[in-house]
Amino acid sequence: MTAPPLTNRGRHWLDRRRFLGDMTNGLGAVALASLLSQEGALGSEAPLVTAIDPAHPYAPRPPHYPAKARNVLVIFCAGAVSQLETWDYKPALIKHDGTPLPGGPKVTFQGPAGDLARPQYPFRPRGETGKMVSDLLPHLAELTDEFAFIHSLTSKSNTHGPAENFLSTGFVADGFPSLGGWSSYALGSENQNLPAFIAIPDPRGVPQASVNNWGAGFLPAEFQGTTFSSENPVRHLRPAGDLSAQQDAEVRAMLQKVNQAHQQRHPGDGQLAARIASYELAARMQLSMPEISDLSTEPEYILRSYGADDTNNGTKAAYARNCILARRLIERGVRFVQLFNGAYASGGELNWDGHNKLKEQYDRHAGILDQPTAALIRDMKSRGLLEDTLVVWCTEFGRMPMFQKGSQGRDHNPDGFTCWLTGAGVQRGISHGQTDELGRRAIEDIHPLYDLNATILHLLGLDHERLTFEHNGVQRRLTNVEGEVIHEILS
Repeated sequence: MTAPPLTNRGRHWLDRRRFLGDMTNGLGAVALASLLSQEGALGSEAPLVTAIDPAHPYAPRPPHYPAKARNVLVIFCAGAVSQLETWDYKPALIKHDGTPLPGGPKVTFQGPAGDLARPQYPFRPRGETGKMVSDLLPHLAELTDEFAFIHSLTSKSNTHGPAENFLSTGFVADGFPSLGGWSSYALGSENQNLPAFIAIPDPRGVPQASVNNWGAGFLPAEFQGTTFSSENPVRHLRPAGDLSAQQDAEVRAMLQKVNQAHQQRHPGDGQLAARIASYELAARMQLSMPEISDLSTEPEYILRSYGADDTNNGTKAAYARNCILARRLIERGVRFVQLFNGAYASGGELNWDGHNKLKEQYDRHAGILDQPTAALIRDMKSRGLLEDTLVVWCTEFGRMPMFQKGSQGRDHNPDGFTCWLTGAGVQRGISHGQTDELGRRAIEDIHPLYDLNATILHLLGLDHERLTFEHNGVQRRLTNVEGEVIHEILS
């Protein structure tokens, strides 16, 4: 009679026979995994660990594979631009104007839902493609043939702050690295006199999620975006007013010698090296930033084409100067530039959050966005910058096809909205994905925002599944555990 297995509190002891059997199975599994890996049948490869020299954190680093884009410019319209007033033409919405949404929700994000409402601006065919685009943004509409539209994006939140987080970081919660942070961490920069990642806030203020949009999260702090604009230069950069240029140079030379001596006494101290590198970059920026920010060197026709000389609309002129600044940064090799249009929650007065007076507010916001942004894209194309630069126009979610009850505005809609791309590696004049006939939700080629970020990284030569950073024992990535590259829009 076989003796019962020895146990300890209900668990079997591992005897010699079982140990040898389990070891055999384990070795077989390892061998199988090796064979499958050689044949490329295991899916994604192991994570790639980015080697960062703390003394040179912005040194250029090679991509995972040949890149189509060397730089990225993201134009972020805060407040959730309505796809139904801009890029997503829905004739059925005109037909059913003033009727209830069949089977639709009685209550949406901010209260009771009203009836379906037609687009507040007429649509007409544009360019050689004949794509229907509204009259809200006539200057950008002229560039329709340059854009690759994605009409079927979805978000995980219908609240502005968390939705901005999700678009910029891949998570609705705070504390995760931004797209620009991941990009500069992976690739560094081609200009060692400027930060690798720069965020340019709207003249009216910062967006609702604020620094989360350009934060480093748990990545090393040097990969957080540096914020400044044409109106608000980098703080604490100017030397003390009572120092001459010669004295300032002598002080910096002395500091460099002291820092080098201190570093030699503490070899291998990465935090110290990173801190010294940060101060040295700040010193170089004292020389590079005044030239970057001085728009007086721009020809008059450039200022006029952007609308930077508009004396009737100061906000538009300031945003136009930010657009020129963005182009100048891209020209000088800044890896990632994030340009904002729209500020913090304000009932739609300072951003695109059109709950109550959509047309009245959009008339004003479009007058700020349209001409400068279109001029920026034309200017970049004429200079050949779009051959190496990816431009992304985005917003955190879309709008409902019905008005809110008792208002002239649309509620939040994370279930189907539009963004577009142009520039390096992107097909021109195409539309991908589709929402239903009323623009309520995505129904064809549905793409969560993970896919947009995966595509941006792909064009930079980065594998979104392998670009990871270990945090609290977890290999984190921008696209969490999801994300597919949208190959249909790539050239």
